[in-house]
Amino acid sequence: MHPRPPRAIPVTITLGAGSVALGIALLVGWTLLIVQNWEETSGALSVWLLVAGIVSFVVIVTVLVTFSVLLVREIRTGLRQTSFIDSVTHELKSPLASIKLCLQTMERPDLAPAQRRSLEQVMGADVDRLSLFIDDVLETSRLTYGRAPMRVADVPLAVVARDCAARIAERYHAAADAIRVDVPEDLFVRTDPTALEIIVKNLLDNALKYSDRPEGVVIDATLAGRGRVAIEVRDQGVGIPPEALKRVFDRFYRVSDEATRSRRGTGLGLYVVRTLVRNLGGRVEARSAGRGAGATLRVELPGAATSLPRDASERG
Repeated sequence: MHPRPPRAIPVTITLGAGSVALGIALLVGWTLLIVQNWEETSGALSVWLLVAGIVSFVVIVTVLVTFSVLLVREIRTGLRQTSFIDSVTHELKSPLASIKLCLQTMERPDLAPAQRRSLEQVMGADVDRLSLFIDDVLETSRLTYGRAPMRVADVPLAVVARDCAARIAERYHAAADAIRVDVPEDLFVRTDPTALEIIVKNLLDNALKYSDRPEGVVIDATLAGRGRVAIEVRDQGVGIPPEALKRVFDRFYRVSDEATRSRRGTGLGLYVVRTLVRNLGGRVEARSAGRGAGATLRVELPGAATSLPRDASERG
C-alpha cells in the first residue's frame, strides 16, 4: 500500500496555476487599457507603461512558478523520506526478529550440534545484511552532508568484482554462478578502493535483488578510451520503465510497480553509486527495454590501465 500524496500538492498546483492565470489576465487588461487610451496619452508614456506591465508580469509569473515547483519538489522529497523510513523499519525489524528467534531456539537444551551451527549461520547472514544496510545509510549521509577525501591507489578490478559477487550471492542465498564475472585480470583502476568496492557492490546488489532465479547477472569491464574503464552490470530481471531510467539514481526513489515494491529496498543504493561515480570524475547510466526486459547499468571511471606499473605499490 503506497502513501497517499498530501492535499498540499494539488492545492499548491491550483494556487500556482490560478496566480499565473491572474497575471495573464492583468497583463491582457493592462495592454487593452493602454491601447484604448493610446491617443489620449503621449506615445513615450504608453510605451513605458506597456513595457513596465510586461516586465512586472514576467517577474510575477517567474516567482510564482519557481515557488510552486520548489514547494512541490520539497513535498515529494518528504513523501520519499516517509517511504524510506518505512523501508528502514522493515529492513531493521526483519533480521532482528530472525536473530531473536535463533537465540531463543539455541537456548533449548536438546538442540543438536548441526542445528546449532545452522542457526549460527543464519544469524551471521542477518548480521551481514544489517551491516551492509547500515553502511549504505552512513555512506548516503556522508555523501549528502559532506564529501570525504578520496584515497587513490591502483586497484585490480577483477579481484574487487569477484569478492563483491561472492558476498552479494551469499547475501541472497543465490548459487555460486548466479553472478558471472567477465573482467580482465590485468585491468587496474587508479581510484579510491573503498568507493570502487561500494559502487560494484551496490550495482550487483541491485541486479540480484530485482532478478528471479536463475538470476543470470553478468559484470564485465572494458577500456572505454582516453584512459577510462567501462563497467557494466547486466541482469534479466524486472526491468526499468523508460520514464524511470534517470530517476532510479535519485535519493529514496523506487519504481512504483508491484514487481519492484514487492522486494525490500530503500532507494539509496543507486543514489550512492551515482554520487560516488561523480566524485571520482565518472558517469553512470541505466538502460532497459522496459518492464520485464532486464536492465544494464553502465559506469565509466577514469584512471584505467591494462597493466600495473612496476612502482605502483610504492605510489599507492
